[in-house]
Amino acid sequence: MAGISERAAVRRLHDRFGFGPRPGDLDRGFAETAARLLTPGDDAGAKATPIPQLGAPPDRPGKQNKQDKAAKQAAAKQLQGQATQAVIWWLDRMVAAEIASVERLTWFWHGHFATSEQKVKSPQLMLAQNQAQRTLGMGGFTALAQAMIVDPAMLLWLDGNSNRAGKPNENLAREFMELFALGVGHYSENDVREAARALTGWTAKRDTTTAQFAAKRHDNTAKSILGATKDFDAKSFVELVLSRPESAPFVVGRLWFRLVSPAPPPADVLNRLVAAYGGARDIRALLTAIAAEPLFRDPSTALVKQPVEWLAGLMRALGVRPARLDEKGKTQLLAGLRGMGQVPFSPPSVGGWAAGGAWLTTSAGVARLHLAQLVAQHADLGAVEKASDKAAAIGDLLGVDAWSDRTRAALAGVAGDVKQLSTVAACAPEYVVSG
Repeated sequence: MAGISERAAVRRLHDRFGFGPRPGDLDRGFAETAARLLTPGDDAGAKATPIPQLGAPPDRPGKQNKQDKAAKQAAAKQLQGQATQAVIWWLDRMVAAEIASVERLTWFWHGHFATSEQKVKSPQLMLAQNQAQRTLGMGGFTALAQAMIVDPAMLLWLDGNSNRAGKPNENLAREFMELFALGVGHYSENDVREAARALTGWTAKRDTTTAQFAAKRHDNTAKSILGATKDFDAKSFVELVLSRPESAPFVVGRLWFRLVSPAPPPADVLNRLVAAYGGARDIRALLTAIAAEPLFRDPSTALVKQPVEWLAGLMRALGVRPARLDEKGKTQLLAGLRGMGQVPFSPPSVGGWAAGGAWLTTSAGVARLHLAQLVAQHADLGAVEKASDKAAAIGDLLGVDAWSDRTRAALAGVAGDVKQLSTVAACAPEYVVSG
């Protein structure tokens, strides 16, 4: 198999396990880059962007009358302000982190265990879930899955609060098996009903950052799930599901789909990756094995960047920090992401966001153009201005090895204005698609 060049492979590591290269990142070799991304140490950029303490969400007024209507509007405005602060903070952390792999994996898990602020209505709980995914995201999948199934935001999102003995709610049990751990067709409706009983007893409140277990709400009788019978609870249910032979290929396949290729890995590759994942369900070992696969360097495994990945990579490359934009700039930033259909903490459903060509619509292209213009207005493009070959210079900043003849012609048409040049380059196929 003829693979891509060493430099292109390094860029691919940054694209797939991070948000794209910063200036100088492509000067390191593949092995050194993989080690830096997969064994990140202290990160000064991440430390300088600590999680904001938003506080509890505002109280929700009760009965409708004129006074309560005004109070509701004020509460909604306060809640929206907290949600906006959370989004800007995470985008800023993605840009500020020196080694972007931790934030990239956190972003992956946010899409995998998709939870939306629109229903949770507590940005602080969303940030608590976000931190759990960050802390556990490169470790063992068991610990991560067990944390997510009793996560307060997840409980609110998938109706865990109404799941009690004698009246089980099936939402969380069903989605955990179908979307988070096993995949479609590997469980029965009876498994869902019984699993819901295992998950009874957990509750969450919007004004706290922890979930509580109420023993009197838990069904402590035997349940029959996936062929096993015992008094399962949340922890033992997760362990049971992850021990199923379908689980490891499913989790491996999801990471492969989002980080390598929309085409599933061949059987021999899948077997090697499942072996690397192993009984410890080790995500870091799995990512290391993915990077080592010859197919990782196959030129055909291109991925369309999701809007957040594209924006974070562009701002990292051009040195633009979301948190340092003025209020108008922040508003434009969020409007652009909404126009592209992807805002952190607001996935469209428990299934997360789309992948691939779904992001290449005309309306998304217009929003991308406006975002690229916004970033260009705040970027330091002095090095491009001084370069004799400005198209090559902006390519170096963005980590693009070469432009097609068509793109180079488009860049030549705006070479007299480096901000326009940056905008066109950021929207070019060579940058929007991770090759």
